[in-house]
Amino acid sequence: MSIIKEFKEFAVKGNVMDLAVGVIIGGAFSTIVNSVVKDLIMPVIGVVTGGLDFSNLFVRLGHIPDTFKGNPDSYKDLQTAGVAVFGYGAFITALINFVILAFIIFLMVKFVNKLRQSETPAPAAPPPTPEDVLLLREIRDSLKSNSR
Repeated sequence: MSIIKEFKEFAVKGNVMDLAVGVIIGGAFSTIVNSVVKDLIMPVIGVVTGGLDFSNLFVRLGHIPDTFKGNPDSYKDLQTAGVAVFGYGAFITALINFVILAFIIFLMVKFVNKLRQSETPAPAAPPPTPEDVLLLREIRDSLKSNSR
Protein backbone atom coordinates (compact mmCIF):
# COMPACT_ATOMS: atom_id res chain seq x y z
CA MET A 1 0.00 0.00 0.00
CA SER A 2 2.87 2.39 0.71
CA ILE A 3 4.23 2.08 -2.85
CA ILE A 4 0.90 3.26 -4.27
CA LYS A 5 0.91 6.18 -1.85
CA GLU A 6 4.51 7.06 -2.76
CA PHE A 7 3.71 6.86 -6.47
CA LYS A 8 0.67 9.11 -6.00
CA GLU A 9 2.79 11.69 -4.15
CA PHE A 10 5.41 11.50 -6.90
CA ALA A 11 2.91 11.80 -9.76
CA VAL A 12 1.03 14.70 -8.21
CA LYS A 13 4.13 16.79 -7.51
CA GLY A 14 4.28 19.99 -9.53
CA ASN A 15 7.57 19.08 -11.21
CA VAL A 16 6.17 15.89 -12.72
CA MET A 17 3.13 17.71 -14.07
CA ASP A 18 5.36 20.46 -15.47
CA LEU A 19 7.48 17.82 -17.17
CA ALA A 20 4.41 16.13 -18.68
CA VAL A 21 3.14 19.43 -20.06
CA GLY A 22 6.62 20.21 -21.39
CA VAL A 23 6.86 16.87 -23.18
CA ILE A 24 3.44 17.32 -24.81
CA ILE A 25 4.16 20.88 -25.91
CA GLY A 26 7.65 19.83 -27.03
CA GLY A 27 6.18 17.13 -29.27
CA ALA A 28 3.82 19.61 -30.90
CA PHE A 29 6.60 22.18 -31.17
CA SER A 30 8.87 19.60 -32.79
CA THR A 31 6.31 19.13 -35.55
CA ILE A 32 6.32 22.86 -36.21
CA VAL A 33 10.12 23.01 -36.30
CA ASN A 34 10.26 20.01 -38.64
CA SER A 35 7.89 21.81 -40.98
CA VAL A 36 9.93 25.02 -40.80
CA VAL A 37 13.09 23.11 -41.69
CA LYS A 38 11.53 20.90 -44.38
CA ASP A 39 9.24 23.46 -46.01
CA LEU A 40 11.06 26.76 -45.48
CA ILE A 41 14.77 26.36 -44.72
CA MET A 42 15.77 23.32 -46.77
CA PRO A 43 14.33 24.70 -50.05
CA VAL A 44 16.33 27.91 -49.51
CA ILE A 45 19.46 25.88 -48.79
CA GLY A 46 18.71 23.83 -51.91
CA VAL A 47 18.51 26.99 -54.04
CA VAL A 48 21.74 28.36 -52.52
CA THR A 49 23.55 25.07 -53.17
CA GLY A 50 22.28 24.79 -56.75
CA GLY A 51 19.19 22.63 -56.27
CA LEU A 52 20.75 20.12 -53.89
CA ASP A 53 18.06 18.12 -52.06
CA PHE A 54 19.48 16.92 -48.74
CA SER A 55 16.69 14.40 -48.18
CA ASN A 56 17.75 12.57 -51.34
CA LEU A 57 21.46 12.27 -50.48
CA PHE A 58 22.37 8.63 -49.90
CA VAL A 59 24.77 5.84 -50.71
CA ARG A 60 23.22 2.59 -51.91
CA LEU A 61 24.66 -0.33 -49.97
CA GLY A 62 22.57 -3.23 -51.29
CA HIS A 63 21.63 -4.33 -54.77
CA ILE A 64 18.36 -3.35 -56.44
CA PRO A 65 15.97 -6.28 -56.83
CA ASP A 66 14.82 -7.27 -60.33
CA THR A 67 11.21 -6.49 -59.40
CA PHE A 68 12.05 -2.85 -58.53
CA LYS A 69 9.68 -0.45 -60.29
CA GLY A 70 10.72 2.92 -58.76
CA ASN A 71 13.38 5.49 -59.44
CA PRO A 72 16.87 4.10 -58.63
CA ASP A 73 17.96 7.63 -57.68
CA SER A 74 15.15 8.09 -55.16
CA TYR A 75 15.96 7.47 -51.50
CA LYS A 76 12.31 6.84 -50.63
CA ASP A 77 11.74 4.44 -53.52
CA LEU A 78 14.83 2.42 -52.60
CA GLN A 79 13.82 2.34 -48.92
CA THR A 80 10.31 1.22 -49.84
CA ALA A 81 11.79 -1.60 -51.93
CA GLY A 82 13.89 -2.72 -48.96
CA VAL A 83 17.25 -1.82 -50.49
CA ALA A 84 19.94 -1.05 -47.91
CA VAL A 85 20.82 2.64 -48.21
CA PHE A 86 23.03 4.94 -46.14
CA GLY A 87 20.87 8.07 -45.95
CA TYR A 88 23.26 10.77 -44.80
CA GLY A 89 20.99 13.48 -46.27
CA ALA A 90 18.20 12.55 -43.87
CA PHE A 91 20.73 12.78 -41.05
CA ILE A 92 21.81 16.27 -42.17
CA THR A 93 18.15 17.32 -42.18
CA ALA A 94 17.63 15.87 -38.69
CA LEU A 95 20.76 17.65 -37.49
CA ILE A 96 19.51 20.98 -38.85
CA ASN A 97 16.14 20.31 -37.15
CA PHE A 98 17.93 19.72 -33.86
CA VAL A 99 20.05 22.86 -34.09
CA ILE A 100 17.04 25.02 -34.89
CA LEU A 101 14.94 23.41 -32.16
CA ALA A 102 17.74 23.82 -29.60
CA PHE A 103 18.21 27.47 -30.59
CA ILE A 104 14.48 28.22 -30.33
CA ILE A 105 14.27 26.52 -26.93
CA PHE A 106 17.31 28.52 -25.81
CA LEU A 107 15.53 31.73 -26.84
CA MET A 108 12.35 30.64 -25.04
CA VAL A 109 14.21 29.84 -21.81
CA LYS A 110 16.05 33.15 -22.05
CA PHE A 111 12.72 34.97 -22.51
CA VAL A 112 11.08 33.14 -19.57
CA ASN A 113 14.07 33.91 -17.33
CA LYS A 114 13.80 37.56 -18.30
CA LEU A 115 10.08 37.51 -17.41
CA ARG A 116 10.83 35.90 -14.05
CA GLN A 117 13.43 38.55 -13.26
CA SER A 118 10.99 41.34 -14.07
CA GLU A 119 8.30 39.73 -11.86
CA THR A 120 10.46 39.65 -8.75
CA PRO A 121 10.70 43.13 -7.29
CA ALA A 122 14.10 44.48 -6.42
CA PRO A 123 14.86 44.29 -2.71
CA ALA A 124 13.68 47.43 -0.97
CA ALA A 125 16.24 49.70 0.61
CA PRO A 126 16.38 49.29 4.36
CA PRO A 127 14.29 51.89 6.16
CA PRO A 128 16.23 54.76 7.71
CA THR A 129 17.41 54.19 11.26
CA PRO A 130 15.05 55.86 13.73
CA GLU A 131 16.31 58.98 15.49
CA ASP A 132 16.11 57.43 18.98
CA VAL A 133 18.28 54.49 17.90
CA LEU A 134 20.88 56.87 16.47
CA LEU A 135 20.87 58.81 19.75
CA LEU A 136 21.28 55.61 21.79
CA ARG A 137 24.21 54.53 19.60
CA GLU A 138 25.84 57.91 20.11
CA ILE A 139 25.48 57.56 23.89
CA ARG A 140 26.87 54.01 23.77
CA ASP A 141 29.87 55.06 21.71
CA SER A 142 30.48 58.00 24.02
CA LEU A 143 30.38 55.77 27.10
CA LYS A 144 32.80 53.32 25.47
CA SER A 145 35.30 56.04 24.65
CA ASN A 146 35.06 57.55 28.18
CA SER A 147 35.60 54.23 29.90
CA ARG A 148 38.96 53.71 28.26
